[in-house]
Amino acid sequence: MLCPRQSGAGPKGEMTVFDARWVSRRWFKAAAAAVMVVVTVSVGHVAWGGDAPHGYGQAQLQRDLDAIRDTGVSGVFAEVRSGQRRLSGTSGVADFDAGGAVDPDGYFRMGSNTKTFVAVVVLQLVRERRMSLDDPVERWLPGVVTGNGNDGQAITVRQLLQHTSGLHNYAEDLSQRITSVAEYQKLRFESFAPDQLVGIAMAHAPKFAPGQGFSYSNTNYVLLGMIIERVSGRPWNVEVHNRIVRPLGLRHTIAPGDSADLPDPHASAYLFLDAQTRVETADAAVNWSDAAGALVTNADDLSRFWSAIGRGTLLRRAEQDEMRRTVPATTFEEDQPGTRYGLGIQWTPLSCGGGYWFHDGDVPGFSTKNGVSADGRTTVVISISTSADTPTHDAAWKLIDNVMCRRL
Repeated sequence: MLCPRQSGAGPKGEMTVFDARWVSRRWFKAAAAAVMVVVTVSVGHVAWGGDAPHGYGQAQLQRDLDAIRDTGVSGVFAEVRSGQRRLSGTSGVADFDAGGAVDPDGYFRMGSNTKTFVAVVVLQLVRERRMSLDDPVERWLPGVVTGNGNDGQAITVRQLLQHTSGLHNYAEDLSQRITSVAEYQKLRFESFAPDQLVGIAMAHAPKFAPGQGFSYSNTNYVLLGMIIERVSGRPWNVEVHNRIVRPLGLRHTIAPGDSADLPDPHASAYLFLDAQTRVETADAAVNWSDAAGALVTNADDLSRFWSAIGRGTLLRRAEQDEMRRTVPATTFEEDQPGTRYGLGIQWTPLSCGGGYWFHDGDVPGFSTKNGVSADGRTTVVISISTSADTPTHDAAWKLIDNVMCRRL
């Protein structure tokens, strides 16, 4: 959680451009913007009494939506499903200028949820014995991780997946460039190759020796994308499509590559530089996030993906167990006490006992949160089409907690 802070008074709290799961720290104080929330309670063994699980019905959903809206966002949509049963609600509007409701089928940028997709591909390659979690990075990317104390021979694939490599997060350097609308517009359509992103990180010394700490770094997953291509002979996004998107029938999940266009329909997305200065960010080149956060999706697709993660559809038991082998996510402790990080997946405790698995992600203008129960029976997906502030994040986490705990 080391992202530099920017000044600027905002009425609701600290604005997140890249949150704790992106560059590791909240920055920008400002007003919030449009938000979409989709909640899915998957069919299966979840017991629904009447029209909702243990009293979580339309009134409770509307309460949680209004709580998110009241943090300063302009619009919110939510949906709850179980078999043929469906709850949905809205609060606010989708666009500051045009108004209108958020389309529940709209596209959004999932940010660091991409990491979980990438982790699944790596674990499938491990299952196929084409690589090992204990392989040094140097084996697959000779001479790439070097200089300023960085040593690819000392870092393993597992440490990349688990953010225990100590490598600097290149996104911190990029985030420091966004000091004005003009500077954002320069970065917005700038193109980066993976080796350029890694090169930014290699200009910095590591934060600690490999395996001796936890520090969230997008550099880890850019390297994993490069390793996937070296092992498989195909780009990471092609492997994601062949191994995850196509088998699960995710018709709205894509890797945009160099394209800046977000498919329609989608809500407007906003980045606030201060309380008075906002920029619309839905259309932007995001290849600078690469295998760390470039994928685009919609709520239905992401819900089905997380259900598959929970149910073990994509991985065999041994690989599922490896994915869920966690370390304390010490730099997340302030925002989410007790959170732990596995291989491309996180675990956090519930207020009612137990916990759930999740990942979340932020790119300028979009914040995505989700959760899945250990057995995949209950999934939650939240997409916020703004660089959201601290109270908005807290309200979204509370919505997930309420659904998972089935509270009134």
